[in-house]
Amino acid sequence: MPTDIKSLTREELEAQFVTWEQPIYRVKQLMDWLYVHRVTNWDAMTNLPKGLREKLRHDFSLGTLEMFRKQGSRDATQKFLWRLEDHSLVESVLIPANPSLYGEASDRHTLCVSTQVGCAYGCKFCASGLDGWKRNLLPHEIVEQVMGVERWSLEQSRVQSPESRVVEGGQSPIVSGAMDAGHAPRTTHHVPRNPGHAFPSERLVDNLVIMGMGEPLANYDNLLKALRLLNSPWGGRIGARKITVSTSGLAPQIRKLADEPEQFSLAISLHGATDAVREKIMPVNRKYPLKELTAALDYYQSKRARMITCEYILIAGVNDSLEQVRPLAGLAHRLNAKVNLIPYNKVEDLPWARPTEEVCESFLAALKSQKVVATLRREKGHDIDAACGQLRLKTEKQLAASAAGVRSEP
Repeated sequence: MPTDIKSLTREELEAQFVTWEQPIYRVKQLMDWLYVHRVTNWDAMTNLPKGLREKLRHDFSLGTLEMFRKQGSRDATQKFLWRLEDHSLVESVLIPANPSLYGEASDRHTLCVSTQVGCAYGCKFCASGLDGWKRNLLPHEIVEQVMGVERWSLEQSRVQSPESRVVEGGQSPIVSGAMDAGHAPRTTHHVPRNPGHAFPSERLVDNLVIMGMGEPLANYDNLLKALRLLNSPWGGRIGARKITVSTSGLAPQIRKLADEPEQFSLAISLHGATDAVREKIMPVNRKYPLKELTAALDYYQSKRARMITCEYILIAGVNDSLEQVRPLAGLAHRLNAKVNLIPYNKVEDLPWARPTEEVCESFLAALKSQKVVATLRREKGHDIDAACGQLRLKTEKQLAASAAGVRSEP
């Protein structure tokens, strides 16, 4: 398969255009079509000569992700299930404005994106790895999650027809009737009627969190290339400090990230303040225990001198005891970290439960009493299977059951 055009940097495209004896200013025009106007068709690039468009069409692909399903939450969170070219499924979540999400008043539209199909790290509470790891996402597949959500949003603003509205109960009409026996769910109609249409240049996504399906730092090279495309002034134009990379604790890659020139933010999926708790729910802790993880984070801080975020999913009876507050506060102070508390989103077939609201509030208060900068994520998408990988897993089960039903027919 040809390389997708959105996996190439400006420098790589300039080198190609030199080979083709094309003026370098054409690269800027091409980039505008891809990242400002978000077109999905070579013929929409009307200020590029036809001969150049044919060269591009011949040598590169211009792929988009198929919106396979979408769920809308009562709190305006939107979950997207994308089907890739090989029919793999990945998720993105658009989170509405929330000043407390990372303690920043500028939070407006945050998109959580995936970096892998499945996950190999097997966190016990997470749906992403229940079906194992399939493959890494390529740079353009990470970039297209942003472009696809922005196309959807702009189309919603332009055409508010009955079929494009989210119905009561949180699911779009295409979801509720899509699972006909023997057939995959039909493609959503939330994409533009003219797939090559140029959209307005407004950027919807101004905060990007790399916390979806997969372990981001296990797909390091593809991730960094995608983030550079999304951060660059000729690409996505999302500020580096508005991009947060999450990891479950891959110490060598944390050190590597610290040495990169970009000022991307870092979040640690901590979920336990002691080795005993982390090992119970996060197998990665056996390879990189807290001593090694904190040493890597010390190195990161020595290079960046910026506050990191410790993500801490509160799971009933596992890590929500007030006994965890003191060691968690100790880590937060040592690492100059803020703590983002997240009540657990229940995952089907897993035994873990969400603590009561009172327990969550008490844990937050206890952390603050220890002078820790901490926030508690309020209800965001709990009614739309917002836990990572949950919608994908549910859809794949439905597809498998549907296919099995067809095979069993006489």
